[in-house]
Amino acid sequence: MPIITATICTYNRYDCLAKAIESVQSQTISKEHYKIMIIDNSPDYEYAQKIQQEYHHPPFLIYHIEKIPGLSNARNVAAKLCETEFIAYLDDDAIASPQWLEKIVEGFDQFGTDAAVLGGRVDPMWEIERPNWLDDKLLSYVSVVNWGGEMRIAKPDEWFAGANISFRTQDILESGGFNLSLGRIGSGTSLMSNEETHLLERIKSKGKFTIYAPEAKIDHLVEKKRLNHAWFRKRVIWQAVSDYQMNSVEAIERAQSGWNFLLEYFFRLPPRERSIRGLFYDTNEPKQFREQLWVLSIFTTMLLAGFDGVEK
Repeated sequence: MPIITATICTYNRYDCLAKAIESVQSQTISKEHYKIMIIDNSPDYEYAQKIQQEYHHPPFLIYHIEKIPGLSNARNVAAKLCETEFIAYLDDDAIASPQWLEKIVEGFDQFGTDAAVLGGRVDPMWEIERPNWLDDKLLSYVSVVNWGGEMRIAKPDEWFAGANISFRTQDILESGGFNLSLGRIGSGTSLMSNEETHLLERIKSKGKFTIYAPEAKIDHLVEKKRLNHAWFRKRVIWQAVSDYQMNSVEAIERAQSGWNFLLEYFFRLPPRERSIRGLFYDTNEPKQFREQLWVLSIFTTMLLAGFDGVEK
């Protein structure tokens, strides 16, 4: 009888989806203990139906076409449909290691029923060479996760990526699921995030805890289109919007604490850049680019707050 469902939510990524499915079909855990569920959120319903015919082989592989858009909604649909004790989410552009599901189940079993969430390691698959300006401290924006060590209760500052996160299914359902106002919808025009963070906070408020399992590892594609300054600026701006949406008080307090840094940043720039250009001029110096992104985050949050609390 299946105890865990490997879920892949996809949106117009059929070129990647086949490899993701193949990786989950080749797990070390016994096939009788897991099933695979695809939630297809793509806009072309007729084409999605054609793909469905290739992969719909119940009860092991279930292919569900979901017309209502949004990653959070797709994940909620999967949790309602899976009928297994655990659910593991894998991005459609990721490849699971052979022991991925085995290590997830092992982690939940080892730490007991109060272990509600488990996150694994996420290694990058670079579509092109990693740019020199991409500092290690920015890798979180492309979902790279490696906290090191062995399987353990996660520390408060150890976050997980949605590309590789698992739950006790009942904890998702009892906590109201993923917030529909957060998370991505469609092709990525909006880069809203924090849907996992928001859900984890609700789950942990009930006394549950999270597990980090480095051996529950996946490889995750970092596309060429993300490896440029403009995408990272966009990603950071939308992260600021997501943080503000989730908890505006905390977001504003964090931005206010960085306001002096923002002013100093502009004073340190070359004269030509000491204007609005300072928010988007290109630099290949990792530290300078990292500072620019932090300033963009501060500025975006204060803009959303109407610059309330800023000394005139």
